[in-house]
Amino acid sequence: MSVNKPLFFSLAVLLALLPLALPGPARALDQELIFPVPHLSPRENQGTLKVGESAPDFTLTGLDGRPLTLSSYRGKKIVVLSFVPAAFTPVCSSQWPMYNMAQALFQKYNAEVIGISTDNLPSLYAWTKGMGKLWFPVLSDFWPHGRVCKLYGVLRKNGTAERALFVIDRQGTIRYIDIHDINQRPPLDDLDTALAAISANPVLLKNGPAKR
Repeated sequence: MSVNKPLFFSLAVLLALLPLALPGPARALDQELIFPVPHLSPRENQGTLKVGESAPDFTLTGLDGRPLTLSSYRGKKIVVLSFVPAAFTPVCSSQWPMYNMAQALFQKYNAEVIGISTDNLPSLYAWTKGMGKLWFPVLSDFWPHGRVCKLYGVLRKNGTAERALFVIDRQGTIRYIDIHDINQRPPLDDLDTALAAISANPVLLKNGPAKR
């Protein structure tokens, strides 16, 4: 049986691009909606928390209008707190869709991503709608402005958050911190490695190895 190679290649490309063209969980944000941002100072804060410390508890409102409390995951799931600077900006608009497409990776470790930004709820709602259906909650730290960001030591002078990741185990202990260059997307491989380490050692022993 002969195969029309040009046609086969065209169909393969079309199928690969289809998820970006249709509504769904793996949709990239329309580039026309992205606000151009100049190169920023990579980090203004190094964070005030350390690996091995208890994660400060908080309650913030999600896109569904309901409050979500961090400690509600205690004893149930690993939590990945993803702080991002601003809605409709280039790197942020690719970071959360990446986590959306990597749902299976987080499920493998029984981990929940929680997205946090100092944007207000209407802005976050419109922004995330453009990404398709997110499987993880997104919370607004708008008011009191940046209270949780400040609690975690990642609030910038202009009122936005650092691009930061905190991985918290089922006991509520911080196991991994990445205050990342705000101009770059944190590598997914680093999160995979951190989650695998927690899965292999669910409880952090006193004076045990800690990575930052």
